[in-house]
Amino acid sequence: MQRIGVFVCWCGSNIAATVDVSAVSEALSHEPGVVFSTNYQYMCSEAGQNLIKDAVREHKLTGVVICSCSPRMHEMTFRKAVASTGLNPYMVEIANIREQCSWIHKDKAAATEKAIILGRAAIAKVHLNAPLTAGQSPVTKRALVIGGGIAGIQTALDIADAGFEVDIVEKQPTIGGKMTQIDKTFPTLDCAACILTPKMVDCAQNEKINIFAYSEVEEVKGFVGNFHVKINKKARYVDTTKCTGCGECTEKCPMKKIPNEFNLGLDNRRAIYIPFAQAVPKVATIDPDHCNMLKNGKCGLCAKVCSAGAIDYKQKDETIEREYGAIVVATGYNPIKLDQYDEFAYSQSPDVVSSLEFERLTNAAGPTGGTLLRPSDGKHPHTLVFVQCVGSRCSQEGKGKSYCSKICCMYTAKHAMLTREKYPDTEVYVFYIDVRSPGKNYDEFYRRAVEDYGVHYVKGMVGKVTPRSDGKLMVQASDLLAGEQMHIEADMVVLAAAIEPDKSARPLATMLTASMDTNDFFTEAHAKLRPVESPTAGIFLSGACQGPKDIPDTVAQAGAAASKVIGLLCKDQLTCNPCVAHADQLMCNGCSSCEKVCPYGAITYEDKEFRMPDRTTAIRRVASVNEAVCQGCGACTVACPSGAMDLKGFSNSQIMAEVDAICKM
Repeated sequence: MQRIGVFVCWCGSNIAATVDVSAVSEALSHEPGVVFSTNYQYMCSEAGQNLIKDAVREHKLTGVVICSCSPRMHEMTFRKAVASTGLNPYMVEIANIREQCSWIHKDKAAATEKAIILGRAAIAKVHLNAPLTAGQSPVTKRALVIGGGIAGIQTALDIADAGFEVDIVEKQPTIGGKMTQIDKTFPTLDCAACILTPKMVDCAQNEKINIFAYSEVEEVKGFVGNFHVKINKKARYVDTTKCTGCGECTEKCPMKKIPNEFNLGLDNRRAIYIPFAQAVPKVATIDPDHCNMLKNGKCGLCAKVCSAGAIDYKQKDETIEREYGAIVVATGYNPIKLDQYDEFAYSQSPDVVSSLEFERLTNAAGPTGGTLLRPSDGKHPHTLVFVQCVGSRCSQEGKGKSYCSKICCMYTAKHAMLTREKYPDTEVYVFYIDVRSPGKNYDEFYRRAVEDYGVHYVKGMVGKVTPRSDGKLMVQASDLLAGEQMHIEADMVVLAAAIEPDKSARPLATMLTASMDTNDFFTEAHAKLRPVESPTAGIFLSGACQGPKDIPDTVAQAGAAASKVIGLLCKDQLTCNPCVAHADQLMCNGCSSCEKVCPYGAITYEDKEFRMPDRTTAIRRVASVNEAVCQGCGACTVACPSGAMDLKGFSNSQIMAEVDAICKM
């Protein structure tokens, strides 16, 4: 017979304001097996934990039920407290009466009744709990960083500086990400290339860092400390060990009218190319979709002019398999497509550009050599209109994003300021909903644009942009403060497009069994206390894959993610979850259903000899669970048609006991 203690937490007023905690502890004291029941203001505090420890010793408790907040918050805290008394920590059950009860009810009587029901369900489960022992698993002391932007670069450098090997997988031919396309960064107006390129070079020269550029993660298996990853290294058709990056091949290639992705299609590149001068690795890549030699077997000019003999038309994609202890997701972001915003004439006029396209037009390494020219005719624009929140904070379903993209207000202020500084003859208008500048020195930066550079900030919306036959753009807008309509003859219109997660994020999350929100940003384990950890153990988040952020926030989060990885890789062994699957081999019919659904590859089959009732023996194919690999997800227990698979700590009988306790009410 179990001797169960019940401890009801007030959680300050979080629970006690909606739940009558005294009534809950009184009601649960009459449940079968309960020998002690009490309530306390803060059960997770040191005093509250001591109360639990004393009660376990004094009343010789064999099971503990704590009615408090989510087990995600304090389950480990209470387990450690109970373990210090000698009681098995897995004899603790938590009834979540905060998130599942007090926070969602306004009526105190209804909330109190529900809290009692949740407590009774937990007590029913404790009656069937059995002591569990956690095992150990080794840690592979290597990290994988998926994404080679500033977030991935900073994360990799910090992990490598701690002495651990780290691989960067980047789908583009070079690392650097979006920051390589930016001219200057706010609020200091540093040259983006000047502060990024040294870090890119550090990555390439660091003996602990291995860069898999022009590669993608193909498959992820395993669990924290022991991930098995397949990486598809795409064929460049150039031997990276021989290529010197001299650029001779890129100058001689006859296929030279291919839209340049790095410059967002504002100019052309050749079929063999190096994305930009500071690319890392600085190795040429052949585009198989446009190369005459690869498509038709004709040409081969790049191979003839390559003095290093690096061109290899027979090169194939390569699959690399490696083991990792931790994985960091740093897949970054992309601006949304603006084709659907016909009111701004983005698809009608080349002089309506996105903010990132504007960056390339003002960058010294861009298609115009840093001189601001209209894409339509190459002339200098004299009137520019910047439109804020294009696709951000949009309430219209199916169009744009509901969230604030966070960086747009500041980079628009930067664009406006730099335009006025370099071209004093220009008139610059910025149409905004409101200006959001919460970072350090950000508001001062915005005010400089208005007060020192004479940028016209207009609180209002642009309703329509109409291209005219004379090349001008007619901008119709509203000035909400003046209460009047405005009509501006603009030479260029710049749209501050919302940002969204990279398209690779969703399939990658599926591979990693990581959580995402409705906008396809990766979800952190806890928004405040675990902001760089995924709910999936061993998966960490860095940069804009977790939500919109600027470069300083990205670098800060990259360092935080790296510190978590280092803390994990410093351990030789990890404590395994003892709540693992196990098979009743007498019931198993060998159907393989559980093996097929197991995401960790923990289930195998073996031929085992059984003694039959007539004393003869028979060989049967039965399931066997590798407990070191199993992560206790429970998928196999659902899939098993014979009921042979069960989960320790969450067995079918325990769950049904909880259901029965709830239904009795």
